[in-house]
Amino acid sequence: MALNAPIVGGASTRSGLGYWLVGSDGGVFSFGDAQFYGSMGGVKLNQPIVGMAADPATGGYWLVAADGGVFSFNAPFYGSMGGVKLNQPVVGMAATPDGGGYWLVAADGGIFSFGDAKFYGSTGDIKLNQPIVGMAADPATGGYWLVASDGGIFSFNAPFYGSTGGMTLNAPVVGMVASPQGTGYWLAAQDGGVFTFGSLPFLGAANEPAGAAPIVAMVGTGTGLPFPPGATGFDVSQYQCPAYPQSVSGLPSASSELAIVQVTGGAINQAQPPSCYPLEAQWAGPNMSVYIFMNPLPSPAPPESMSGPAGNCEASDANCESYNFGFYWAEHWVTYARSEGTNPSLWWLDVETGGGWSAQSPQSNSLVIAGAVAGLRAMDVEPGIYSDYFQWSAITDNMVSFPGIFLWSPGGGNPTGGTYSAQSICDGTAGPDYAPFADGNIVVVQYGLSGNGYTGPPSQYLMDYACNLTTGS
Repeated sequence: MALNAPIVGGASTRSGLGYWLVGSDGGVFSFGDAQFYGSMGGVKLNQPIVGMAADPATGGYWLVAADGGVFSFNAPFYGSMGGVKLNQPVVGMAATPDGGGYWLVAADGGIFSFGDAKFYGSTGDIKLNQPIVGMAADPATGGYWLVASDGGIFSFNAPFYGSTGGMTLNAPVVGMVASPQGTGYWLAAQDGGVFTFGSLPFLGAANEPAGAAPIVAMVGTGTGLPFPPGATGFDVSQYQCPAYPQSVSGLPSASSELAIVQVTGGAINQAQPPSCYPLEAQWAGPNMSVYIFMNPLPSPAPPESMSGPAGNCEASDANCESYNFGFYWAEHWVTYARSEGTNPSLWWLDVETGGGWSAQSPQSNSLVIAGAVAGLRAMDVEPGIYSDYFQWSAITDNMVSFPGIFLWSPGGGNPTGGTYSAQSICDGTAGPDYAPFADGNIVVVQYGLSGNGYTGPPSQYLMDYACNLTTGS
């Protein structure tokens, strides 16, 4: 593709299934589940664009120019440095974890905070060996890191995991990416070299041949998935817990690459027997995600639904009550899981017609789910939805959507092979009955359905397949 201007930055969607690239002229290019919301291409700029950041709240993005001018696309504008005389040009930006603000960083390490972004310090008054070239937000502390072209790291309300500041590099560092949990960061050099710090693994480097275009930026992959593509495993609930009176099978004999554990009982506001979740989480191991069994707003509305992010609800304001109800219980279960010494990064909302939903209340139903999605995101975990096209439509009347959200869908036969295999559902080739819903992306499929061609050995457990995203969506 012939570009009008060189690429200078990029950003990942929250799901990690897509990304944007931005040119110095403000042209934006979208890939995967990244939606195009506009660009500055064709608009005369005072200074070239130098970076971008994704808004985790709206799914939109911001662009920043060298003079600190900020351009918002499906994202709120919180302010800029455009029109202000700067000591050094702006070289990058980072969004706060909740999308309520952003920082701009200049080549001298000067920091400019907007929205809910807090100022924790800068290197603006420090003599640097090399200029600052980028920054990253710490999702765990709300602080940030700055990186210089020699790989020197400067931490502000964020842990220092190491740097290449004292090393001789073959090429200058051009950017950095923090882990979704704030447990480390990667640095990328102009020649494609990658340096890892903290708990992050080394996943490879560009190793481009001599003469190839230099690397200009590094893009993370959102919160990502806690299991590898193509993995198989099981999902377990209270019915596999030995302490549960109706236990039918116990736990599988060994954990697997993909393990999904119920954290609630038979309703979002019904506690699970205390011994079940810790035991099943121990069985699941590090590849665990968890699910909340969802249900509609009870009648009468419980006290916890009467106030929350939707406001203080007046009597019979079901919309207000529904959103607060979902939000409260989503936060409650994340807090509970952490109290048990676990911190799953991916949380599924189990939305099934067997959950007591009324087809006459699609707006209230949708707001319970929307509140729960918001509650999970407020706790800095990734939400997903377990349902299928028909159940989702019956419960919500398709009144709510979450662009790019992870989907876990039932209906697969064998993991691969055949019209109704799990991978064919991942690919979108199994037909309209197995289409994605809620504007999301199917990343896990429950399989073993004999009616859809399952030929494997009988299983007493529900089996799951992680979509191979290199061959499907």
